[in-house]
This record gives sequence, structure tokens and C-alpha cells, in this order.
Amino acid sequence: MRTLQELIDTEDAALPLIQEWAAGASHPFEILAPSLEDRARVLLALQVTTRSTMGAVAHDTGGLLIDHGWLRVLGSGHPRLARNIVDWNKERSSGFLLVADDVVGGFFALNGGGLGEDAGAMYYRAPDTLAWESLEIGYSDFLEWASTDRLQVFYADTRWSGWEADMKNIGADQCFNFFPFLWTKEGSVHTSSRKAVSVAEQYAFNVESAGTSR
Repeated sequence: MRTLQELIDTEDAALPLIQEWAAGASHPFEILAPSLEDRARVLLALQVTTRSTMGAVAHDTGGLLIDHGWLRVLGSGHPRLARNIVDWNKERSSGFLLVADDVVGGFFALNGGGLGEDAGAMYYRAPDTLAWESLEIGYSDFLEWASTDRLQVFYADTRWSGWEADMKNIGADQCFNFFPFLWTKEGSVHTSSRKAVSVAEQYAFNVESAGTSR
């Protein structure tokens, strides 16, 4: 176990790079202030340095809210994004680390070997398939990708007319649950009814519906 002093890099921290991506983003990219209460505990549990983008997000931010909060990247926690990356993963992940999620009930994870042979790759559990799919990029590339127009392309088929207005009425620890479900033939973000539920409830429901243990 490395100490907190060994994990905090004051000379070559990754936060300025994340701030650069946020400043140049083609859509809102908000960096939340870190939790002064939990940031040290979170970083110690992850055992990654703040020289890495994951370490910087975990210790130096409370999380990231991207594109009006459509995408949420977990950090040390914040009143607007109460979940921190360490506690959120307890009893929810095995062989991977849940690092982000979106408002339509999709989940992003860093593969630790439990999702495939490409350890270190980012995966997405899409709400319309409930299957983990490799994005073939790492965590840092994922953050940079989320600041570009490629995010809009990725979500083109899961956005409905008026979605931006709907984002004002849903918190970052909530997502939309659709019925008929998006993984069914009848399900569609355009025609299914939607209601706000907790992200925790949606994750458990997705796991159960997929017939997996995680």
C-alpha cells in the first residue's frame, strides 16, 4: 500500500490536462469541487497517483458532469454527485471498475480482467443491449473523447426531442428508466415512457435483467 504522500504528485499532476479538455469542450464540461472529507480515502483505496487522470479525477474533483449532466464521471463525491468511485463499486463490480454512467441507464467500466483480455480498456454496458462492449480506448482517452463532438455521435440514437430541458429536472445520481424497456423490440427513447429513478436502482435492474451476477 502506497501512502497518500506517495500518491499525490504535486509536480506533474493530471488535473491541468483535464481542465484543458474541459475548457476546449464542444459542450458543457463541469469539474466539481472535490470532497475534502473523502478525497484522501478514495485515492488511498484506488492506489493510483494524481499523475494519472483517474487519480486526478478521484482526488482533485468531486466528479465530472458532461453535456448538461448527461454523462457523469465519478470522483471523490460532491453534493450534486454524491456517489464516489470507491464506495459506488462496493458489491457492484468484480473484475472491473465502474467509473461513469449516463442519464439513459448506460454504464462505463474500466476492465480489470473480468470483462475480457484487454485489461485497461474502457467498456460500455448499453441500455439497449445490457451487454458489456469494449470501446477500445483507455480511461484518459475516454475523458478526452467525452469533451469532443464524438460524444454527440455516440449518443445520437438515444436522444429525444427536448432532452436538454429534461436534464434540468434530474439529478446526477438519477437516470431515466424507460418502458417498454430499451432492450426490447418495442422500447425506444422516442416512444417509451420515462421516469427518474436512482442510478443504484437502475444498475441493479440492468444486472438482474441481463441475468448476470454483476
